[in-house]
Amino acid sequence: MEERHVNRIADELALGPQQVMAVAGLIGQGATVPFIARYRKEATGSLDEVAITTIRDRITQLQELDKRRESILKSLEERELLTEELRENILGAETMTALEDIYLPYRPKRRTRATIAREKGLEPLAEMLFEQHEDTKPEREAETFVDPEKGVESAEDALAGARDIIAEWVNENPEGRRKMRALFLKKSHFHARVIPDKEEDGTKYRDYFDWEEPVASAPSHRILAMRRGEKEGFLNLRVTAPEDEASALLEALFVRGTNAASIQVKEAVYDSYHRLLSPAMETEIRLETKERADHEAIRIFAKNLRELLMAPPLGEKNVLAIDPGIRTGCKVVCLDRQGKLLHTETLYLFSSDRNRADAARTVSRLCDKFGVEAIAIGNGTGGRETEAFIRELDIPRDIEVVMVNESGASVYSASEVAREEFLALDVSLRGSVSIGRRLMDPLAELVKIDPKSIGVGQYQHDVYQPALKSSLDDVVISCVNAVGVEVNTASEQLLSYVSGLGPQLVKNVIAYRNENGPLSSRNGLKKIKRMGPKSFEQAAGFLRIRGGKNPLDASAVHPESYHTVEAMARDLSCSVEDLLQDETLRERIDLPAYVTEKTGIPTLTDIMEELAKPGRDPREEFETVSFTEGVNAIEDVKPGMKLPGVVTNVTAFGAFVDIGVHQDGLVHISQLADRFVKDPSQIVKVNQRVMVTVQDVDLERNRISLSMKDKGEKAEKSKDSKNRPRKSKPKVKSQKREKTRPFNNPFAGALK
Repeated sequence: MEERHVNRIADELALGPQQVMAVAGLIGQGATVPFIARYRKEATGSLDEVAITTIRDRITQLQELDKRRESILKSLEERELLTEELRENILGAETMTALEDIYLPYRPKRRTRATIAREKGLEPLAEMLFEQHEDTKPEREAETFVDPEKGVESAEDALAGARDIIAEWVNENPEGRRKMRALFLKKSHFHARVIPDKEEDGTKYRDYFDWEEPVASAPSHRILAMRRGEKEGFLNLRVTAPEDEASALLEALFVRGTNAASIQVKEAVYDSYHRLLSPAMETEIRLETKERADHEAIRIFAKNLRELLMAPPLGEKNVLAIDPGIRTGCKVVCLDRQGKLLHTETLYLFSSDRNRADAARTVSRLCDKFGVEAIAIGNGTGGRETEAFIRELDIPRDIEVVMVNESGASVYSASEVAREEFLALDVSLRGSVSIGRRLMDPLAELVKIDPKSIGVGQYQHDVYQPALKSSLDDVVISCVNAVGVEVNTASEQLLSYVSGLGPQLVKNVIAYRNENGPLSSRNGLKKIKRMGPKSFEQAAGFLRIRGGKNPLDASAVHPESYHTVEAMARDLSCSVEDLLQDETLRERIDLPAYVTEKTGIPTLTDIMEELAKPGRDPREEFETVSFTEGVNAIEDVKPGMKLPGVVTNVTAFGAFVDIGVHQDGLVHISQLADRFVKDPSQIVKVNQRVMVTVQDVDLERNRISLSMKDKGEKAEKSKDSKNRPRKSKPKVKSQKREKTRPFNNPFAGALK
């Protein structure tokens, strides 16, 4: 990696150049972000995954910039247009935008009005006018360029063509574009208008039917909402800057004086702005704000996904899982402690008293037969009624009854992964299996589902998909490796996210496991086909083997550090097992004595923490939530009620909360706290238990408005204009609720 790039990234991120160089070198060698963050702290100065990912992405951006720079230089050389000054300008461009501005006048272009004027021989006239000398007489000079054979019928034709050429010069001037871009970024506005006769069909976008909002402060969700409304054919969206300021800016750059030639130039500048520069800037601003909105939406999605994947697991329990169904019956499965399917059943709770009684006997029998320790119930339609039915049964009190967020279970049911695992099983029963396993270990089950289908984002289908996939993959990889994976029982999908394991190597691991039985040590991984030294180095620390020959194999201590732990044990005249079990022995270890060239205090500290809790799960302890009895449907919800709930989704404009009635309510950003909140994620996170106050219930549209404010029995509706866009007419307007999506289940509707 070039030194200038290293220094630039170091300056941007306030890091040492050696840290950036170390990360770049490790990534270049094929190291993954989790591996670098966990096992190469001495090399990077203990950089975390966020910093390492940022360096990795910035390296990619600068490499793309260099690649484009080389392409431009090659094109200019081939067309014999490259001068030394131009080369220096291109080499000095620090952003893609600056580079493209420099290249714009030389870019091969389609036939324009300026091109046609040049073909008519009018460029000398344009140059003469652009000089703006006092004694220049435009009409008289233009007469010499009249040539009917070339299509120049009059002096005015000649002047018009010359102005077209000047307009193109103005449009392609790097300084002019830079200043105009800054003006648009700072002072332009979004203008959204409903397309005539689309008011009824586009009602979900009615907040944007007559809308004006500064580009500089427009939040991501509103930008994406307006763009979606435009894409769906309901809105007309424009970006405009103050025309007087734009004209003054350009005239200051290009118009010199008030003579006749200057008047021609001024007219060309006016034309250039309206015909070329303003549309170009609008396109750029739309793209830039889209990127900004995408970045924020992806950040929110990634943060929510992390919280969901790192949700506390119930652990290895015998589970009875129910996917509620009113008409088609409740699909029931029984799973053992490893998630293996043992039994399936369909129960009809809502058809007749007789069927309900039969269902009660069946559940009791299944609990006894399979030693059920927990009952998982999907939170879809009929979920609360099913929960109430289960809680009324005469089953052991120590059986936990848990409502499970079933978002994405149907996606898994119809997936190739589910078909491979349960070829002969009904699709609906596959969903029950997913619900049960999700209770036992959310991470292990959710990795089987496309993250976009889990439903914890905003406008995820509108953002740039490669960037979304890359970010979500980073999150899943980070979570999987943070928790660690039991190599002898993990699914193919879970193993595929382990550092250093590619698709083929994952298949080889499973094949080896099937042919030879469980691995008894990490060293046994080396026997697997294609598990070379580099793959072993990257993966071994994140793979767990519980109950194996070496107790360290169940921990996050990397095999490359086993000799250090063994040296500690020898020096204390004890075994490694003793170190794991006896805190007093660990307290006698003098860490500096084990520092080597490759192993420093950061790694030794990690080792000591791991010895104290080998193979510890970083996820929190499992905790159930109990919804309010008698509040099972939206009709039961009344303003003023205080209800417990679980945060299911966090967006830029607030948080959605499951209060146990199937329709999630929205806590608008203005109702999250008794103070101003800039970012909802500072207050709440996915899976957080909260207490909310019902503000409003709209039965017609299935919307529930909630508040987490402490003041008053019924929280006052916010009028904070900073968090809501304003109407263009009238200019001062009280705030309304976000209406670009339903106030219900965040896993369906306009946000997706």
